[in-house]
Amino acid sequence: MRRGRLVVHGHFYQPERRDPFSGLIPVDPAAAPYPDWTSRIADECYGPNAERGNFSRISWNIGPALASWLRTERPRTHELIRKQASADTGIATAFHHTILPLASPRDRRTEIRWGLRDFELRFGRRPVGLWLPETAVDRLTLRICAEEGVRYTILAPWQAAVENLDPRRPYEVDLGEGHRIVVMFYHRGLSTAVSFDPSATTDADRFVRDHVRPTLDPRFADRVLPTALVATDGELYGHHQQFRDLFLARLTSARYGGVERAALPALLERDASPGALRTGRAPEIQVRDATSWSCLHGIARWSAECPDTRDGRWKQPLRAALDRLAAGIDAVAEREARQLGVDLWAARDGWVQVASGYAAPSTAVHEVLASATQGAPARAAAAARDPATAACLETLLTAQASRLSMYASDAWFWEDPSRPETAQAMRFAGHAARLVDGVAGTALERSLVADLEPLTSPLTGADGAALYRKALALVDQPAPRA
Repeated sequence: MRRGRLVVHGHFYQPERRDPFSGLIPVDPAAAPYPDWTSRIADECYGPNAERGNFSRISWNIGPALASWLRTERPRTHELIRKQASADTGIATAFHHTILPLASPRDRRTEIRWGLRDFELRFGRRPVGLWLPETAVDRLTLRICAEEGVRYTILAPWQAAVENLDPRRPYEVDLGEGHRIVVMFYHRGLSTAVSFDPSATTDADRFVRDHVRPTLDPRFADRVLPTALVATDGELYGHHQQFRDLFLARLTSARYGGVERAALPALLERDASPGALRTGRAPEIQVRDATSWSCLHGIARWSAECPDTRDGRWKQPLRAALDRLAAGIDAVAEREARQLGVDLWAARDGWVQVASGYAAPSTAVHEVLASATQGAPARAAAAARDPATAACLETLLTAQASRLSMYASDAWFWEDPSRPETAQAMRFAGHAARLVDGVAGTALERSLVADLEPLTSPLTGADGAALYRKALALVDQPAPRA
């Protein structure tokens, strides 16, 4: 007799460590004996899990920047993951690991569109599920997801707008005007044990006996089998905890009586199909706006003085400075694109093929011109043949890519802005500002530096302008004399 189902989801992600000016990843002594952390974690986690076939037996998502790095630097690992990406395993994720409820509606849509398209380019099929960075959510974000064809996502149980949620079944959110999305809430106790209690995961058989099986009793009255969803950072399996790639392989391949290993898409198709919804097998629910899985105070960790941080007064000024820069870049870029006869936002949506590494900028810009040029086809063809038009648009779209990159959540996650993650966001901001200043003769970078001044590092006492200059010091150092 079946007791229930077990699903494991791994969120595989690394911050973008590539310098936008040089395209190179700086050497990081802290990652020794490896040159940088991405290289080290690839050998400790991504490679071993791919070799063991774990990506074929779990639900997972992988950050586009990480996947692009694997494609060039660890092609065997990337190919193994690609071959293990079936309709029952991989799902997409928003492109830049941006906290979507803090982003503008237009940026949210681009992040979601880019994430879906990156997955399609990389794995050859359109995904039906999407992982929200940090599971940060609100109703508008879910509505945009549904409008873009996303059918389900995964959230933390405390993000449901009900008390005493039973996370062992799918739920549905009504988003208005015929738009709906299915949400599967992960099991807090099991996910916490896997993430933070190494003693719980030394033996997969014991984990099933002592943790999983008790979770799956009792059954639901309407005969829906209970499902235990374990959701963790993917790097847990081999990097954060050594040998846990072996634990994952055993957990997802051994036979356990009464416990069925389930694929999330197939499970949701069975339990949350339209027919199942009509019979009430996927109850309707609402989510708590502006919540996430790694901040119990909502999304304050990325925008304000979160109680989890000793001194988070620097976070809001950083976001305000970047928001003002983004507004300036968009206003100037939209004006310049209009003069070229180009719909900037349609062009930006098409630029994902460059951001994903599947097209060269010089090639993609002509495709974008052909599809996003306003007016008659003859005008589009003429624009595509004009080198100056192509060069200007390529610069504007490259700036847009960096401007989106500067919002990666890592910049605000930690306790101090003097860390490398915040410096990386400043580099992307500076890169975007300089590109637009060079095209339009504006002074966006100067305004950015002034807007960063109110920010103060609790650890070093340096203001934001000083941190910005330090972040760009390598770029701005004088060229050596011949």
